[in-house]
Parts: sequence; C-alpha cells; structure tokens
Amino acid sequence: MAENSAGKTSNVELDWAKVGEKWRKKWSEGRIFESETQPHTKKYFLTVAYPYPNSPQHVGHGRTYTLADVHARYKRMKGYNVLFPMGFHYTGTPIVSMSQRIKTNDLELIETFEQIYKIPDEVISSFKEPKKIADFFHEEIKQGMNEMGYSIDWRREFTTIDMAYSKFISWQFRNLRKKGLIVQGSHPVGWCPQDQNPVSQHDTIGDIEPELIEYVLVKFKFEEQYIIPTATLRPETIFGVTNLWINPNIKYVIALVNNEKWIITKDAAKKLEFLNLNVSIISEIHGSDLIGKSVFDQLRKRHIPIFPASFVDPNNGTGIVMSVPAHSPYDYQALIDLRKDSVTLTKYDMTVNIVPITVIHTDTFPSIGLSPAEFIVSSYSITNQNDPKLEEATNKLYSDEFHNGVLLPEIDIIGNLSVLKARDTIREKIINQGIGTTMYELKNAVKCRCGTSCVVKLLTNQWFINYGDENWKKLAYELIKNMEILPEEIRQEFANVIDWLKERACARKSGLGTKLPWDNEWIIESLADSVIYMAYYTLSNYIRNNIDPQNSKDKVSADNLSDSFFDYVLLGKNDRDLVAKDSKISIQLLDKIRNEFLYFYPVDSRHSGRDLVPNHLAFFIFNHAAIFTKDKWPKQIVVNGSVLMEGKKMSKSFGNIIPLRHAIEEYGADPIRLTMLASAEILQDSDFSIDLVKGIRSKLFEIYRAICTHKSVFTIIHNSTECNELEDLWISSRIQHIILETTTAIEKFRIREALHNILYLMDNDLQWYHKRKLAKNKSIRNIYLKEFFETRIKLLSPFASVRKFGK
Repeated sequence: MAENSAGKTSNVELDWAKVGEKWRKKWSEGRIFESETQPHTKKYFLTVAYPYPNSPQHVGHGRTYTLADVHARYKRMKGYNVLFPMGFHYTGTPIVSMSQRIKTNDLELIETFEQIYKIPDEVISSFKEPKKIADFFHEEIKQGMNEMGYSIDWRREFTTIDMAYSKFISWQFRNLRKKGLIVQGSHPVGWCPQDQNPVSQHDTIGDIEPELIEYVLVKFKFEEQYIIPTATLRPETIFGVTNLWINPNIKYVIALVNNEKWIITKDAAKKLEFLNLNVSIISEIHGSDLIGKSVFDQLRKRHIPIFPASFVDPNNGTGIVMSVPAHSPYDYQALIDLRKDSVTLTKYDMTVNIVPITVIHTDTFPSIGLSPAEFIVSSYSITNQNDPKLEEATNKLYSDEFHNGVLLPEIDIIGNLSVLKARDTIREKIINQGIGTTMYELKNAVKCRCGTSCVVKLLTNQWFINYGDENWKKLAYELIKNMEILPEEIRQEFANVIDWLKERACARKSGLGTKLPWDNEWIIESLADSVIYMAYYTLSNYIRNNIDPQNSKDKVSADNLSDSFFDYVLLGKNDRDLVAKDSKISIQLLDKIRNEFLYFYPVDSRHSGRDLVPNHLAFFIFNHAAIFTKDKWPKQIVVNGSVLMEGKKMSKSFGNIIPLRHAIEEYGADPIRLTMLASAEILQDSDFSIDLVKGIRSKLFEIYRAICTHKSVFTIIHNSTECNELEDLWISSRIQHIILETTTAIEKFRIREALHNILYLMDNDLQWYHKRKLAKNKSIRNIYLKEFFETRIKLLSPFASVRKFGK
C-alpha cells in the first residue's frame, strides 16, 4: 500500500513495471547513456562480458551485468563521462549444435524452450537455422537488459559475425602471427568426437572449461611379452612402488599399442586412439586372472606383486595403479585393510608382506620410524579406506611433499633434488629409455553441447595461440602487476593461470565466426575472438554495414576496412591521408574515430565471473599485452562469484531456473537487482531466493512509503537562523558518516556492505533521531529529514535503477 503526502494510506500499490517503464522512457529520450568524447571531462570506460545468445538469460546471468551497471552509475554520479557498451557473441559451435538438435526434434531441448522459457512453437521451428536462434535470443537478452535498467550505450552494439567485426578480428590475428605468437603444430586439446572439433568453455554443457592433465605412463613388464602401464602424476615416487593395484571385478583388454601388447581397460584403449597411437584390441582378460602375479619394474630391475583393489576406477588412466604406500595414504590404508581381509587373501592364495619404501623427506613429517603416509594416517586416526578424513590427509601430504619435499640422498639419479626437479628428471629419463610415455586425459567430466562426452585429442597441424611463450608471459605479469584486481585476494589466481597457460587451439573447422585469414578452412574459436573487442566499441558506432554506396560519404563501410585502418586508429601507425583514401572516408572522420579511441582507451574496468579467470580474462590480459602499447593496457578487473538458487546451482534438472524477464515481470527490476547484490560479497556465490526478493521489495516499498509520508519536507528551504539541537547535529553527522562508509565500500566493491548501510543502518539512525525528537515534542519534518531522504535516494541510485526521485 502506498501513502500520500498527507500520510494517509492509499489503496494502490506501487506499480514497479510502470515506474520502470517511465524512467526507461526518460533515459531514452534524454539519451543520457550515449557517451561522446568530452576532452575536458574525465572518462571512465567500463565493459562486461558480452552475452552468448543461445538461450534467454535467467536470474543467474544477471549478477555480473548488474554489478557492472552499478559501477557505471556510480562513476556517473562521481562526475565521469562513462562509456558502458554492449555487443553479442555469436561465435562458436553451441548455436550450430543447438540448431542440429532442433532439426533432430530433440524433445529435451524443445521442452526446455516451451516449458521454462515459454517460446512459441512457430519460433522454435525457425531455430533449424542457426542465425535465427542467435537473432531471437539477441533481442530477448537485449530487452531483458533494458528492463533491468542497465545504462548501456546501445549505439555501439554489434555481433561477432558482422563483416566489420570479422575484419577487426582478422587484423588481431595477423598481428599475433607477425609476432610469432600463433603457431601450427601438435598439441592436446579437449575434443568432441561427434562434432570433430576442439571444445572450450563456451562449447560445453554447463559452460565447463575442459581441464587437461598429463600422466606419465610407467611401463611394467608382464610375462615377458606384455606391458602393464600405470598412469601417475608423481613419477618421482616410482622408487617407492611396492605393488600394483588391479580391479578384480572388471574386464581388461590386451591391445596392440604401437607394436607393444598392453594390458589396459577398454576405455583407456579408446582414449589412446585419440592421442594418435595405433591401437587394436586383441582379446579380453579378467582382472581377477592377474591377481597374485607379478610385474617387472624396468627402472629398478625388480619384480613387484599385483594385488586386488575394487577402488581402482576403470575410467581413470589405464585402469591400473602403482602403489606407493609410504607416500600415499590411500595406498597405505588399502594395504592395511588387505592384510585383514582373510577371505580375499585365501581366494587368491597370497600373503601381504609389504614394507613401505620412503623416498621423500619433509620437515613436516620427520623420520621417526614411520613413513609419511603411516604418520599422517595415524595422526588423523583413520581406520579404513572409507574414512572421509583420508581425502584430507592425502591432500595435505601431497601438498607438503610437492612444495617442501626433497628426495632422499640415496635415491638413484634424483637424490637430494626437490620434488619438482626430481619429477622432471625422472619423467625425461623413463621416456628416453622407452620404459614410459605420456597420456593426456580430462580432469573433469565434460560434455559438448551436442551431448557427446568429450575426450582429449592430440591434434596435428592445428593452429594454436602460444600462451607458453616466455617473453609474452613476462609482459602479462607486468600488466597484472600494474593493474587493480578486485577483490585483491583473487590476484594469485591470475598469476597461477599465467604461469601454467601453454598453447591453446584457436581455430576449428565448423561453427559461426571469422575465418582464419591465412587458412580459410579454419574458423577462429570463441575464446580467441573475444579478448580485445573492447577496443572495437570505441569505433563500432561509426561503422555501418551494407550502406547505399551513393550515400556512403563520411560513413565507414565494412567493405572498405583494411589492416591499415585498424593500425592507424588503434596503434597510430601508417600515413593518415593514405588510410583515409583507402577506407573511402574523410580525413576529418578518420581523425574523429582515432581521437575517440585515444579518449576512451584503455579499459578502466572489466567485469566478469570467476569462472572466466582461467580462460577469457587471462587471454584478455595476454592479448592486450601483445598488441597494445603499455599506456593502453587495461587498468582494472572486477571478478564476481556465481548465483545459487536457494543454495543449489541453477539447473533445469533441479527445476530452479527462473528466466530473468519473467522474474522482472513478477517482482520488478529493482528487487531483482538488489537481491542479486545483497546476499553475498562480490567473490562469494550469491544465494538467490524468492523470499529474499519479496523481502527486498517490501523494504524498497517501505522506503518509498516513508518518503511519500514526509513528502512535504522536500519543499523546506534551509533557514540559517534555525536552532540546531544536539540530535540534529548528530543525524547530520551520521548522514556524512554513512556517505563516507558507503562510498568506501563501493570503491572496494564491498557491495553487500554498502547496501546494508543504505537499507538498514540508515533506518536505525532515523529511528534513533525520531525517538529523541519525540521526547522533546519536536517534529522531525525539518531540513535534516530532507537531507536524510535526499542522501538515501542518491546512495540507492546506483543499485536501484528505477526510482521515484532523481535520475
């Protein structure tokens, strides 16, 4: 219920949709979000990851964009000329894969569109054409952004399959190639066997980045003619191997692998084929047939037994594991349990007389007659393999040995070396001797958007961006050293990513996007054409596609764009007159475009989700360091966590997806915005719930009602002769304190704290002030109440985009 200025309750509730529509119309008519160069006004260029239009946005998508909009509005209030643009990312295979699923009448996808997003059947039928999907959701997402009140300069809008944008990306890639940063060769990548394409985060269901791990396969000889390979991430522990573990309950295969007969799982055989090994399966063998037998360790020249272990996962590595009980709590506990298992020992007619062999020393686990694994298992009071503390103990031991471990002096070849150096040394030795090799595997289970499980493939003649280039890494480190990263605690994640990034596939054979300029069989992939597009925003409003040639004077046509144009505008290279002539534009327009880039660049703040740190944000850093001069390097990155729905990840399997536009229609934009921001600090996952939305909406209405009740205070003119009492000075001081505290919180992106100040602490102050004034029979309808309400409205303005007072 709303109240009028006389304090009487009206029978009409606040119509959030109508208020939002009113202010969006005013903003549009006033063109207040359209940013032009203003040489005497300080600028602030802020961007956020452009959306991928393969579905409508749900409330989980809104947090990053809302945070960026809050930032943009805040900076405008501070007097900056803010540029906040938006584009749409069509590139890649997901839209094409979705189109294929529609063509095959995929009921799951069609039901999602019908039941969750309420898309009409005739529209879904048109989705057999990939661009129809992208165009439809492009407009749907754009409308949702407008309804959320985002303060975007839409004149700069583009898609990544526009001709002009493709020319811009071609320029970027030719630059990287000239610098020797794009190479062709063999490298492992995440791969979809169905689509026959490399996959990255944007190509997978759930936007999961495929994480590759490299195993060392240690080859143990079995009965002279066979090889039993075991996959390990810790080859330096080979000197502590006491036995192998094989699962007696599964079937293995004997496969001819590059002219060697290997005993592995069927799943491992398939994986090895994708790594370009010649693999043919000869026969099957039960795991139980191998138990109690022995293999020959070709490095140490000794035989070791094979023991049964049902915990061995046939889908992991080769399905056979080497046991290092001195340094693996799992192996140690498994041996203890096996010794007690009289049934199994009797079944396989074997005894277990294994003594752990310690090969690594750390100060954390001093030598007191116990191996490190035995020591930590004992200290955690672990009694069997099902004890959940075993995982924690393993992680602690592995971490300590990796960072602080030194190989014992008596260990051949690698004695006295650190674990890291020993690992590299022994890996090189066993591979060179032919008693080991490497195997790549996905660390996480990933499915392509077509529904196929992904694998690791060793691609040959593939184009890669070489993020492993050491000189390039140095530039990337220099860039982040001089960049503000919010929150600061995530800085180390960026450093870690820069450290481990290596070659990355940058093109594929299918999908939407820009063709590789020098090899048109390939299409540049979606995490390669989305790393410097921020620069394109500064000139996109000048570029028009498919214009009438007779009216093309002083308009930039995509047909006339060349590398020399981008070199001049973005890098200041080439002769201005020649560039203008080649581009068929006037020198004045060319200078205007160049000056706009110089005015707005570099990016002052880049907003993105935490899930993009290991890919998009890292590539954003690398590519800016490679292409632009240091004065054009980005100044800030802001990273936020994701959004949960009542403690759970948003997923259609949980039935908890709420389309963003539906939520706005039901509850209003401002309650949705504040709910996304108020439940957690920026790096934490925000827990969204309808109850919280309703609570926030009630709070906003309470503020609105209070202002309506005391509306007459806005006509008060300050009287300098008015007597100021102690409580008046106190409330005025509190208002200034809240302004300072809230401003500091916003600057550091402690958004939850800022909102807590505005929504709740200010109420406490008002209640205290009201109570003290009533005690003296004094009215609070005075200049201080006016100051209080005006301050609250202004402080709330960046967060609540539709409001009764102010712009």
